[in-house]
Amino acid sequence: MNIYQASKNAMKRALADLSITPEHLLVDAMTLDTDIPQTSLIKGDARSITIAAASIMAKVFRDNLMKDYHGVFPHYGFDQNAGYGTKTHLEGLAAHGICPIHRKTFAPVKQYVK
Repeated sequence: MNIYQASKNAMKRALADLSITPEHLLVDAMTLDTDIPQTSLIKGDARSITIAAASIMAKVFRDNLMKDYHGVFPHYGFDQNAGYGTKTHLEGLAAHGICPIHRKTFAPVKQYVK
């Protein structure tokens, strides 16, 4: 699964978990398979304060999740790099291979997939 598909799946799960049905969706650069009316905005985080706020909330959540993962997989420096391809992360991959949370479609990780 690539990052686009993962993002779309996460949005669908979030929508399904809501306790209310929204009247309208603002979606950043994609459309969701739903009967709820929606507006897809290319570069939505630059064009909509709502999408920008959601983007910031998602990033903070992910950064905190990566800090938690650092406790489980300390060799990659997730607490500092949040999973981005930094020198420390790449050195961890070279020394220890991939761990279960690595995206196998991410270019630097592909060479370590068996």
